[in-house]
Amino acid sequence: MSSAALLQHLTFALGLALLSAAAVRAMIAWPILDHPNGRSAHVRPTPRGGGVGAVLAFIAGMLVLYQVANSARIAERQFIGVILAAIAIAGVALVDDIRSLSARLRFGAQLAAALVAVTSGLTISRLAIPYVGPVELGFAGTLITVFWILGCTNAVNFMDGLDGLVGGVLLIACAALTAISALQGGGFVYAAALFLTAGFAGFLPFNLHPARIFMGDVGSQFAGFMLAVLAVAASRFDPNQLSFLIVPLLIFGLLFDAGFTLLRRGAMGDKVGAPHRTHLYQMAQRAGMGTRAVAATHWGFAAFHAALALVFLRLPPNWKPLIVLPALAVQLAWLAVVALRVRRAGLSWRG
Repeated sequence: MSSAALLQHLTFALGLALLSAAAVRAMIAWPILDHPNGRSAHVRPTPRGGGVGAVLAFIAGMLVLYQVANSARIAERQFIGVILAAIAIAGVALVDDIRSLSARLRFGAQLAAALVAVTSGLTISRLAIPYVGPVELGFAGTLITVFWILGCTNAVNFMDGLDGLVGGVLLIACAALTAISALQGGGFVYAAALFLTAGFAGFLPFNLHPARIFMGDVGSQFAGFMLAVLAVAASRFDPNQLSFLIVPLLIFGLLFDAGFTLLRRGAMGDKVGAPHRTHLYQMAQRAGMGTRAVAATHWGFAAFHAALALVFLRLPPNWKPLIVLPALAVQLAWLAVVALRVRRAGLSWRG
């Protein structure tokens, strides 16, 4: 990429960030209020729905991309399918922010969006096993893709409960994905990640502690869905589709907390779908760690994962899946730190 093209892209991204910030300001001026309850980390009514800024920035970027950059587009059926699915999931989530929808309706919207993505042709078609090689997945690839999209969408959504945490992680992860996809020549992934980076750059200053506005489901579900889709699109960077691992690696801290909490609650006999405040980040904050410190810790995780993703690009194929091990080691260390704090504070892992 030439320096002139890079400057054009960054200038356009700045415009999208300003659009996002303007939309966030509008959501603050005409707020959808989030009233605190027993599970909240805030103590006074605070506007939510700030993720509208990132959604609008992304849509605006994609509309321009569709008109002027054929080389950066995937097949038109996939392109239109992904955009329509993203708009639909954001729209339903915004309605949920305004008036709470049933869990069944929310899940139905997520499933429909995932099915639109896979029927448009975005699926994981093979799985590379170290020292064995690529294994063609067939229809199982479609099921795995749907499961991944649903899991990622909900993991990001579940983790959005502390000022600046998810917004900062998403900004770092999307910026890293922008750089990586530029290096790999992934035009669509590069453009989409750049637009997401701009959108969250416009949102994050308003979400830092004490937050003036929350992301809301409209932002977190949209971001989780788009990152899941971009992971599948990024898998085309190499013939073995190992590049699928890049996005899960970039947001590994969010995925680990959400996954561990789900498994722990199931093992303890809790209703896994019931509201709670026992994610690791919530327990750390309840045990006395400051909101800014918890968010900054997750930003540090994201920066570390971005560095690992760059290392991933240089590894031989058989070693690439092992890049998750240092990320897992850090998360297990974080789990130990939080567990120690929880024990010292005399807190329960239930509720």
